[in-house]
Amino acid sequence: MRRYSLVILLAIAIFAALPYVLPTYYLSLTTKILIFVLFAMSLDLLIGYTGLASLGHAAFFGFGGYVVGLLVVRGQVSEWIALPAGVALATALGALFAVLALRARGSYFLMITLALAQVVWGIAFGWRTLTGGDDGLPGVKRPTFIVSLADENSFYYFVLLMVGLSALALVAIVRSPFGHALRGIRESETRMLALGFNVWRHQFAAFVISAAFAGLAGCLFVYNTRFVSPDVLHVVRSAEVLIMVILGGVGTLLGPAIGAAVIILLEDFVSSLTQRWLLILGIVYVVTTLFAPRGLVGLYRDYFSRNRKR
Repeated sequence: MRRYSLVILLAIAIFAALPYVLPTYYLSLTTKILIFVLFAMSLDLLIGYTGLASLGHAAFFGFGGYVVGLLVVRGQVSEWIALPAGVALATALGALFAVLALRARGSYFLMITLALAQVVWGIAFGWRTLTGGDDGLPGVKRPTFIVSLADENSFYYFVLLMVGLSALALVAIVRSPFGHALRGIRESETRMLALGFNVWRHQFAAFVISAAFAGLAGCLFVYNTRFVSPDVLHVVRSAEVLIMVILGGVGTLLGPAIGAAVIILLEDFVSSLTQRWLLILGIVYVVTTLFAPRGLVGLYRDYFSRNRKR
């Protein structure tokens, strides 16, 4: 636990110095990377530590963002209320999804989460009078916490603080007895049942916690873009974050963070050359599955292990 915490604190210190050396565009890109780092780590708690592969995680990401957008733009509610409300309602949605989805396993669980997420996307897309439909909701003001977060530097530090605290919390969760129980459930549910663990309750808690952190990432994303549309709920968003987790390395937390940075940087580079981003994303998934099934972190560990044996 201490080693992981030190790594996170060192990373925070390095990121804290970036506004002094990066131009505004790259600082904004780094802010986006941090947000998706949190998003990917939240999904890794569900996939890597609980063994539940979801293709509907964008529902919590987008729902939290929509709550912020609707409260700020439509309701003229203070940003002090909008942010925690977005996280709280995304968590509640996660609880509802968990009750419905945890009845299934494997590919059935994957398809149920996809179907539930598509319902949320359909509501956001079709309820034009409330959500703006495919036009979205522009004009989402950034919050003011002691100081205004309207400029890129102050908002960057706010996102860094939120992501850093969330990362420490996730490390504490996965290193706790609860986290070890989740690993046991991932390996063998029947064995954990025989040992007296309430498997469903642990899976439910992991699902809800994962949804809460995804909702926080969605709120930060909408504040960053100052705009929310059905794209934040789309299945492509769920697939994108799933590839981030797989690319970096499932069940490591660090791996999904690396995967998120690689995918966002690759997307930024590819988008400047072509609009075929989804094709590139598919190729990344295929290559990773074939040549690095344990992700970049697993690839590094295998390479390090071979060198030690030599």
